[in-house]
Amino acid sequence: MPARRLLLLAVPVVLVLGGLAVWLVYAAATGTGPSEQDVSALTGAIDARSDGLTGVVVALTTLGSTAAMAVLAIVAGLVLWARRRWVDGLFLIGTMATAAGVFTLVKNILDRPRPPVADRLLPVTNESLPSGHATMSVAVIGALVVLAWPVLTAGLRVAAVVVAGSWIAAVGVTRIYLGVHWFSDVLAGWATGAAWLAVCTTVLVLHRRRTAAVPAV
Repeated sequence: MPARRLLLLAVPVVLVLGGLAVWLVYAAATGTGPSEQDVSALTGAIDARSDGLTGVVVALTTLGSTAAMAVLAIVAGLVLWARRRWVDGLFLIGTMATAAGVFTLVKNILDRPRPPVADRLLPVTNESLPSGHATMSVAVIGALVVLAWPVLTAGLRVAAVVVAGSWIAAVGVTRIYLGVHWFSDVLAGWATGAAWLAVCTTVLVLHRRRTAAVPAV
């Protein structure tokens, strides 16, 4: 597919996901839309708590943390680099690093308070909106799926999407269960990660198309 045609297809996707992310961040910051369910979601999470379940949730949220996602991206990126897949390695690490920069910037600008300290099961110190766990899980796990996509069969593609989606959803839910994020923080984080992943993936695919179009010397 020519780069120009690909760009015409990618731009609407980026705009839709970007618009969704902006709206969800705005809604969370202003207490409108999905954020109207924040209190009820937190109350439901508190009611569902048990000692056994909390242990599992803490393990999941640790494995899906921003630090864990950063380590995963760096290690996988270095492996790709060692295999001379330099562009793929740069894409993975770059997507992770820039996604972290995006959600950190938004957090600092909006400075939304987290749920009450009495409702939290883990100590947290930074701002609430958007959820960094949600943003990074979509960006990093999604980037890994993007890189694996060309070599997967149709069945494996479905499996990859299901597994990745289930993991991303589980990590986001842990943040609500633990009382460290509002429901709307997580929704905004997912959307922010998806929008940024779409931007980075578009750049990657365009680079591949243009490189393939350059005749060998």
